[in-house]
Amino acid sequence: YRFQWNFPIFFSPHDSNVLYTAANHLFKSTNEGQSWQKISPDLTRNDKSKQGSSGGPITQDNTSVEYYSTIFAAAESYHEKGVLWTGSDDGLIQISKDGGTSWVNVTPKGMPEWTQINSIEIDPFNQGGLYVAGTRYKSDDFKPYLYKTENYGKSWKKIVNGIPNNHFTRVIRADNKRQGMLWAGTESGLYVSLDDGKNWQTFQQNLPIVPITDIALKDDDVIIATQGRSFWLLDDVSWIQQYSVKDNEKLMHVYTPGTSYRMDGRVSKEPGNAGKNAPNGVIFDFFLKDKPKSADEGKSIADVESSEVAKTEKQKANEDALPLSLTIYDSAGKMIKSFSSASTEKGKEMTLTEGYNRFVWGLEHEAAKDFEGMIVWAGNVSGAKAIPGEYTAEFKLGEQTEKVAFKIEKDPRTTASQSELKAQLDFVLSTTDKITQVTQSVKEIRAYYQQIEQVTAALDSENDNENLLINAGKSLKKNLAEVEEALYQTKNQSSQDPLNFPGRLLNSLMGLKSQVGVGDYPPTDQAVLLKNEVFKKIDFQLEKLSAIKNNEVSAFNQMVGQSQLPALKVNVSED
Repeated sequence: YRFQWNFPIFFSPHDSNVLYTAANHLFKSTNEGQSWQKISPDLTRNDKSKQGSSGGPITQDNTSVEYYSTIFAAAESYHEKGVLWTGSDDGLIQISKDGGTSWVNVTPKGMPEWTQINSIEIDPFNQGGLYVAGTRYKSDDFKPYLYKTENYGKSWKKIVNGIPNNHFTRVIRADNKRQGMLWAGTESGLYVSLDDGKNWQTFQQNLPIVPITDIALKDDDVIIATQGRSFWLLDDVSWIQQYSVKDNEKLMHVYTPGTSYRMDGRVSKEPGNAGKNAPNGVIFDFFLKDKPKSADEGKSIADVESSEVAKTEKQKANEDALPLSLTIYDSAGKMIKSFSSASTEKGKEMTLTEGYNRFVWGLEHEAAKDFEGMIVWAGNVSGAKAIPGEYTAEFKLGEQTEKVAFKIEKDPRTTASQSELKAQLDFVLSTTDKITQVTQSVKEIRAYYQQIEQVTAALDSENDNENLLINAGKSLKKNLAEVEEALYQTKNQSSQDPLNFPGRLLNSLMGLKSQVGVGDYPPTDQAVLLKNEVFKKIDFQLEKLSAIKNNEVSAFNQMVGQSQLPALKVNVSED
């Protein structure tokens, strides 16, 4: 028996107890290799002139793994049990439809002799279909050789249009979701076909020019093995599975995202010689005929100088462009988060261009509001993480709206139940809302400070009426400050100040939110008790603030009105 270095070995897709392996014959084991049964004749050309001693005239190299005339690729059809295919390194393709009892040589008539059958691939959509990649570089023939059959090898078609004559082929794989979508690995890179091999186009992207020795398709990812440049992965090709040339004729076309997983972690800066994690979140792929309006162009000159001459063509184009918005909804139709190409708000902006775009939503809900100069140590204002379920994304560009549904699955490694993840989500959402109440109240209080200063700055303390107003302003500021200082540590001016000044209610609340939001765990009983306690204390301060606004601010404004000065009027929600 002649075995070569990387002889085929594979399990039956119909029976995990059946194991196959190949030399020049095909063998079968049903006891994990304890014993083997030969189930074929010699399926190679068995040309003895090609089986001489290996090595040179002085030193021989007969390692028993460098034989010629061996089976180089083999597979069992996952459509029909017992349909077996083999391809030899000396150019024969054989098929058995009865588990190896009888075999038929179905080698393509036009394929050159001695073509090494480098890979074979079962057609996912045709019982009698097979794709074959052959190579002849050892015979100084560097042409690509790709073939397909739809009738168990009775007839074949050569499918190499678009692949250069010096890019010899090593592997072909078929997508199991889109019929006719094929991937080919050649000596000089990766190719894709969307029409069952009639036409091929290069798909290098950032992949170096390198031999592609094998390809695997798993979970909408394309994984390739290269000769000398390690493994590479093209993550989430679901948009290619949906692609049509008509997509490019639309103002906007959105592809349905693949399934996403609720996982921890993030993409971090990687060394130059290491791989990079896939984006953590939902990946949206979409086509834009024109670049949408952005927030970072067309303003700098226009704000300083109104002259149309001073504006660049790029700025003018941006002013005429339409903004694109993206809004995420849960299964109940409740908005989770929104983004816009025209937004300047951190975490809600989109950097887009004309042509194909990819945008990643990191599964976060709307973040809590903060205020300028806010310093806390215990947590952050980030939004809650979305839980597994059904969601909808709505894209708007001018009058065009496109909606796509997608799923988020839980991390398969977690033991948390859906109800536990929902409890975590509800907890974090409630604390996020309360944080916004606190920060907006602090902003409101500070806006009152500013307006009181503006009202009283020009008043005369010698004037009895005006002096009463000055004193009322001081009293109002003092009472507002008591609320602010209970909610937030106002002495914090730098990131190290919390070492000296204890955190207030906002710090406690943010720390609690951030801790409960870690991992896939429901809130502990103590976390719920602490939340209720902090909420109660915050609500007490917010009620005090409401009373101050209803009574003291109202009275102050009456005095201001009698003095014919502008009244205090604060609305931070407009921010």
